[in-house]
Amino acid sequence: FRRAHTLTVLFILTCALGYVTLLEETPQDTAYNTKRGIVASILVFLCFGVTQAKDGPFSRPHPAYWRFWLCVSVVYELFLIFILFQTVQDGRQFMKYIDPHLGVPLPERDYGGNCLIYDPGNETDPFHNIWDKLDGFVPAHFFGWYLKTLMIRDWWMCMIISVMFEFLEYSLEHQLPNFSECWWDHWIMDVILCNGLGIYCGMKTLSWLSLKTYKWQGLWNIPTYKGKMKRIVFQFTPYSWVKFEWKPASSLRRWLAVCGIIFVFLLAELNTFYLKFVLWMPPEHYLVLLRLVFFVNVGGVAMREIYDFMDDPKFHKKLGQQAWLVAAITATEFLIVVKYDPYTLTLSLPFYITQCWILGIILVLTWTAWRFFIRDITLRYKEIRRQKQEHRHEKDKCLSNGDGHSALLEEPNGNKPRERKL
Repeated sequence: FRRAHTLTVLFILTCALGYVTLLEETPQDTAYNTKRGIVASILVFLCFGVTQAKDGPFSRPHPAYWRFWLCVSVVYELFLIFILFQTVQDGRQFMKYIDPHLGVPLPERDYGGNCLIYDPGNETDPFHNIWDKLDGFVPAHFFGWYLKTLMIRDWWMCMIISVMFEFLEYSLEHQLPNFSECWWDHWIMDVILCNGLGIYCGMKTLSWLSLKTYKWQGLWNIPTYKGKMKRIVFQFTPYSWVKFEWKPASSLRRWLAVCGIIFVFLLAELNTFYLKFVLWMPPEHYLVLLRLVFFVNVGGVAMREIYDFMDDPKFHKKLGQQAWLVAAITATEFLIVVKYDPYTLTLSLPFYITQCWILGIILVLTWTAWRFFIRDITLRYKEIRRQKQEHRHEKDKCLSNGDGHSALLEEPNGNKPRERKL
């Protein structure tokens, strides 16, 4: 039935597209016809994928919704591959086919400079530095971390990613000028207010979802209109709830997996800034926003697939398809950045930054070796020693006379009995 339904939808869509092309006279503009043909091909592919792609772990609001984003992932990855195989100039000018205003170099905004919270030299507005930093990215930070918390479902992992990204901004501000921010912009406005408040609200939402009763009833079986409206709203909540317990210190496999998740998360965050830098896209452009909306939808599915694979590898024998696509997209974006502007990426880190990163890597490797190798060997040695002591105690108990006193043994030493403690 599903295959027949797919063929019917594809047939109707193909006939509709063909009817539109027959009604109008084909323009003589090659670029316009090319764009229209590409868009029509993508629509046909999305229509096929929405009905035929494999279902993911989510079923709300509808499985077709998540199949749609899976197909969008394929289209986006193909687009990235196409951009990767172009020259730098052609790739940047190709963006003009999407938006004629693109393809021109843009100045980067520097958020550093005067970092005084209270500027006594400005009598009109002493707090002008704070108001200058309150732009549209402040609510974007909050909503972004609220949604990321819903994806990760873990307080400590969210805080680590949030703090680590600020350290990355400190480390890479010599490459991208907009990474240069005031200290209070990094730690007060970003980490504590925007990111911290978003994580807090996200954890409260997760707590509500975990306590909610998941008992579904058919829409037409609900007698009241209020109940029907409530059921429609709840259609956009999860069908059931799975609490993520990452337990990174439980085994070396889980520790490496969690470290890999954090690394890919940070790399995807950096790609946001580097891609718009090398492709000359302004931060407020709708393509940047669409990319973030895309990652919000596919990232939640990918995190669920990764958790299922880590938590129950016997039932989930291989990693999910969306997780593989997200990893491939992140890697392809990074390759585009490397190809389009290798000079910026090869700017050497300041010496003190290099020292800090080397120290951090050494501490992480030392803790890993201690936790999963040295500590296990020590615990195993103590366990063996404890078992030997228990075995020796049981042996002594068997050789005793049963009343707690040691046995008297006759030894040929002056024909006198000598008490020896066994």
